[in-house]
Formats: sequence, structure tokens, C-alpha cells
Amino acid sequence: MGRIIACSNHKGGVGKTTSVVNIGAGLARLKKKVLLVDMDPQANLTQSFGVNDPEFTIYEALKGEHALVPINADTNLDVIASSLELSGAEMELSSEAGREYIFTELLDPLVDKYDYIMIDCPPSLGLLTINALTAADELFIPLQPHYLAIKGLTKIIEVKDKVKKRLNKKIEITGVFVTQYDRRKILHRDVVDTINTYFQDKVFNTKIRDNIALAEAPSQGTDIFRYNPNCFGAEDYMQLCKEILKRHSQSK
Repeated sequence: MGRIIACSNHKGGVGKTTSVVNIGAGLARLKKKVLLVDMDPQANLTQSFGVNDPEFTIYEALKGEHALVPINADTNLDVIASSLELSGAEMELSSEAGREYIFTELLDPLVDKYDYIMIDCPPSLGLLTINALTAADELFIPLQPHYLAIKGLTKIIEVKDKVKKRLNKKIEITGVFVTQYDRRKILHRDVVDTINTYFQDKVFNTKIRDNIALAEAPSQGTDIFRYNPNCFGAEDYMQLCKEILKRHSQSK
């Protein structure tokens, strides 16, 4: 059975989608079978793999029109596409019985087909994110090394705790990692110290350095490893993937 990991931070601009794209691509390169789920109406993950106007998206699946339909993006790597129409899903599903479990039921037939399923949550803590957390085993939180980013953590931890209590007993925060890091900046180093103090062993040692290639790769419809395999971004995300695999092997 695959590990289901939700990646969430309701603060935008923290590199959440970039991280899901490149962690997924990195794990696939390390011979893991990976499914990435675009749960964000902005559909940035979908577009990052050059998927435009997909025939099947998560929106129709959530409405019960069809099952989840994976799209192959690369060797060992599939994607569940999103679309702007997903922005209306929260209102449309709000009256559905068991609405928090709709995505869990959709995902169930696919779980045994993948080693890793990663969900790119929207930058909000509404019904779509609740559905992702209800389905997930683990929660990863990407953070910018800014003090305001830390202050915004209270809400996501509160929502995770409520989901754990009421909907999904197994969900845990198992990974926190820093993006857009510049070790030359005292502020960045200070914030990382604060994050380490608060989350302790949940913080990954790998930090994703600020790297322009990470912003350029989506415009080419590809991940960082195919776009520029020798840049800092590729180096950092591959190191993070190896750290994820090491942690998971130790936790078995």
C-alpha cells in the first residue's frame, strides 16, 4: 500500500506546488511509482507537466461523474489533473453526505498501485484541503524562512488536529522543510533555528535553496530534473527525496 502524503500550507508563495512536482519527480527517478494529485483549482501542478485541457480532471471525479483518471507524466510518474472549475467544488459538495470522505473513496482503488501518492492542496483550509487530510497518512508542510510564515502555522496545525480527532486518526505531521533558503541571510538562519526548536525531528535537514531554475521549469512543462539536472534546485530536491526515503525505511 502506498504512502499518502498531503502537502499543505494556506499561505501562498511558499513553493508548495514546486515541491510536490519535484519531490514526485525525484522519487520517480529513485524507482518509486508515484501519483501526484492536483487538488488546487489554480491547476499549477497540472500545468507544470504540460497538461493542458485534460479530458478527465479531479473536479468531475469529486462530482461523481467518473473515477480518478491518472495521466502519465514520465517514467514511474502519473498525475491526476485539476482545472479552474474545481474552484466551485467546495460550494457544490457542501450539502453532500459524508463530503469529507469523497476523495478518500475515489483514491482507494489506486492506493495499492503506487509507492507514493502526494496531494497538492490549495492555499486554503476549506473542504478540498479537509478531503486531502482525511485521505492522507502524512502531512508535509513547506515553509519560507520568514517570521510571518511561522505565525501562520497555528491554523494549519489546528485544522490537522481537528481532522485527526474527527475524521482520520492516522494523520500526522511527518515532514517540515524550508524553501527559498539563503544561508547568507541572518533572518533565514534565525527562522530555521525557530522551526527546528518547534518541530524538532520532523524538520528535514535538506533546505531548498533559492534557485531561478525552479521558477523557470514549469514554463517548459517539466520538472527540475529534466529542465536543468545540474542546478541547485535539482540537487536539493534529490537530496530531500533521499532523506524522505531514508526516514520511511527507518519507520517501518
